[in-house]
Amino acid sequence: MSAVRMDGTILAARVREDVAREVAELGHVGLATVLVGDDPASHVYIAAKHKAATEAGIEARDIRLPVETSEQEVLERVQRLNADDEIDGILVQLPLPPHIDETRVTYTVSPTKDVDGFHPVNAGNLFLGTPIHVSATPPGCMELLRAYEIEAAGKEAVVIGRSEIVGRPMAMLLMHANATVTVCHSRTADLASHVRRADIVVAAVGRPGIVTADMVKPGAACLDVGLTRTDEGIRGDIDASVGEVAGFLTPMPGGTGPMTIAMLLQSTLKAARYRRGMLAFPGS
Repeated sequence: MSAVRMDGTILAARVREDVAREVAELGHVGLATVLVGDDPASHVYIAAKHKAATEAGIEARDIRLPVETSEQEVLERVQRLNADDEIDGILVQLPLPPHIDETRVTYTVSPTKDVDGFHPVNAGNLFLGTPIHVSATPPGCMELLRAYEIEAAGKEAVVIGRSEIVGRPMAMLLMHANATVTVCHSRTADLASHVRRADIVVAAVGRPGIVTADMVKPGAACLDVGLTRTDEGIRGDIDASVGEVAGFLTPMPGGTGPMTIAMLLQSTLKAARYRRGMLAFPGS
């Protein structure tokens, strides 16, 4: 058996087309990104986000600050963006330099503009089952499951990783979709025994090939989030051999990655609708 390839590139293009059409109907949508320092990967990610936003008709404001910028200066910049009527969504690129408190900065972003979903109001809405803004990768994974008609309700799901960016919100979304969810992490004993029970596996720890074919239930849907750059090229958390056992598998690259940017654009559009009073924002 060879797994069905869950092509995130094709699905992301559809999402981006829908966003572009709705942005044109609204007339103006603005996204501001704040990048502090010179981390090479962060510069690449920001460039990709801005390109996608511009292509969707979103005004992308690129704010880049030197590494020596103080925490207070960053907070003041975020507060100005909160008050800026031309900006609907705000994204502070992580990681921030060590002298800046990431929690304090992300909590300063207005919940309605917090397209990354890091503010406690948005985390609380996710926990309560009324998600508004959610870190982009988990909703992208859920869209892939829906597109390939993979039903989560009543299924066993295993999420490998417990980060605030992927693992925890992914587990919550699967739980709200009525899956029975197990979250595995670095302290989990016998990871393989948990994965073998799973109908849906989401791997998001950044450890190349941590999920192997002998660990996977035949026919399972496997979504690979953990991208690692190695001397042999880009590798995911799910070994390529899993494709001979799984029913569905996201490629690496070209699976969950394109969906992450597409869902960020969708979250920005949603933020514009909330700010215009077209949608009610719980907790505001």
